[in-house]
Amino acid sequence: MKKLTVFTSVFLVLTIFVSAFTSVINMSESISNKVFRLHILANSDEKYDQELKLKVRDKILSLSKELYNDCESVDEAINVSKDNLDLFRETAQKVIAFYGFEYEARPYVTKEYFNTRKYDNFSLPAGIYDCLKIEIGQGKGKNWWCVMFPSVCISGCTDDFNGVLTEDERRMIEEDKYIVKFKAVEIYEKLKNRFR
Repeated sequence: MKKLTVFTSVFLVLTIFVSAFTSVINMSESISNKVFRLHILANSDEKYDQELKLKVRDKILSLSKELYNDCESVDEAINVSKDNLDLFRETAQKVIAFYGFEYEARPYVTKEYFNTRKYDNFSLPAGIYDCLKIEIGQGKGKNWWCVMFPSVCISGCTDDFNGVLTEDERRMIEEDKYIVKFKAVEIYEKLKNRFR
């Protein structure tokens, strides 16, 4: 009888734990389906390669202001990115050549796993996000990423999430109390990713 009580107690605790995080997991996955990210990888971690990555980033962001301005959904942002891969490649190549490097820039649209990321005014939960990925040279250096849709990394304004995320989703990314829960989501997403 005592074993049954212990088993029941453990089962109850696990059920409460899973149910407490289920809504956070579901909301996190909903957010990742509504956001389009930019991910740029430097050739290496050498200082000059990291500086070059930031120069490429600046040019891509200035180009993106016009390209993504009229996007109203993540699907539109994905299509704009796919339609402009040659433009992104040419833009990055010009920056690379201007600074005297011969690296190749490889932009493509993909789905990619991102860890939980804290920005100035908000945090994005871990998950699989659609993104424009640009690899410079070997693409083995530290990376840089931001949110292209909604255009948070272009405008720097979290108001851009209005109309894209629900009120609950917005509250979740803007309140620091969710960071611990985001770590639980990160563990869940990594395990889920491993079994794909």
